Amino acid sequence: MSLRFNWKSGLVVGAMVALSGCADNKEAEPAPAPAEQQAEAPALRGCATRDLSPGEQEAVQQTLSQNRSAMAAVGSITVNVYWHVINKGSGIANGDVPQSQIDSQMAVLTAAYANTPFKFNLVSVDRTTNSTWYTSSGGSSETAMKTALRKGTADDLNIYSNNMGGGLLGWATFPSSYTSSPKLDGVVILYSSLPGGTATPYNLGDTATHEIGHWFGLYHTFQGACATSATGGDGVSDTPAEKSAAYGCPAGRDTCTNIAGADPIYNFMDYTDDSCMNTFTAGQISRMDSMWTSYRLGK
Repeated sequence: MSLRFNWKSGLVVGAMVALSGCADNKEAEPAPAPAEQQAEAPALRGCATRDLSPGEQEAVQQTLSQNRSAMAAVGSITVNVYWHVINKGSGIANGDVPQSQIDSQMAVLTAAYANTPFKFNLVSVDRTTNSTWYTSSGGSSETAMKTALRKGTADDLNIYSNNMGGGLLGWATFPSSYTSSPKLDGVVILYSSLPGGTATPYNLGDTATHEIGHWFGLYHTFQGACATSATGGDGVSDTPAEKSAAYGCPAGRDTCTNIAGADPIYNFMDYTDDSCMNTFTAGQISRMDSMWTSYRLGK
C-alpha cells in the first residue's frame, strides 16, 4: 500500500491499489446539507485511482494511435448513469444522501463536461444498507459491492457513494481495465463530497468530476512530474508539466520552471479545492473522446 495526499482533502491517504488527476465561472455554492451529516471532511484531496503500469500506459497509447477518428460533437454522447447509495441506515448522517443532493451532483457534472462530447442521463438510484460496503476502500468488500450492484456495460457509468474513510475522497477505474475486470468498472465517491456535503473544501461536487475524468481515461496532471516529452506524463500536450499535486488554489504556482507554463491548478485532474477547479483542456477532451471510442463505446 502506498501513501499519498488526498487530492481534494489534504490528508495523507493509503491507496489500496497502485494509484494511477478559483475561477469566477463557478456556480453559486449550494446550500449546506442538513446538519446531521457528520462524515469527516478530508484535510487534503485523496484519490485512490490505480496508476497504470508503464507497460499498460504504452499499450493504451498504441491503441489510441491506431484508432484515431474525428472527435464527436459537443454533447453528442449520452452516458447512462446508475447511482448506488451505500449507507449504514436512514438519514444523511448514515450516508443515505437524498435525491436532491444526487440531482445537484448531476447538475455539476453537466456543467463540468459541457464543452465535451459527453452528457449524463441518470437512469436509476438504488439504496443499499450494508455496514461493510459503507466503509469500503477497496479489496474484497469493493468486489462484493460492485458484483452485486453494477449495471450495464462498458459505456454505462456506475457511481457508488459511501463513507470510505482513510482520508479518501474517491477512486475510479480506467477504460482499459474494463475487459479484464468488467464488474469492478465504475466510480466510488465519498458521500459528503456531493454538493452541500460536509467535506469542505471538497463539497461542491468536483470529486465526482475528477474521478469520472479517470473513468474517461484521464491521468492526474502531475503524473510524470516534470516530464519533457511532447505529451508530458499525463499523455496530453496542452496540460503544462507539474512536479507534484497542488492543494488549495495556489495561483501562479510553477514547479517545473524549465518547462513553459505555470502549473495547471485550475484543471479538474489536479488536487486543488473544488472552488479552484474549472477546466478540461482541449487535449484532455480529445483524449476522453478517443478513450471512449477505443474502450467503451459498444463494449
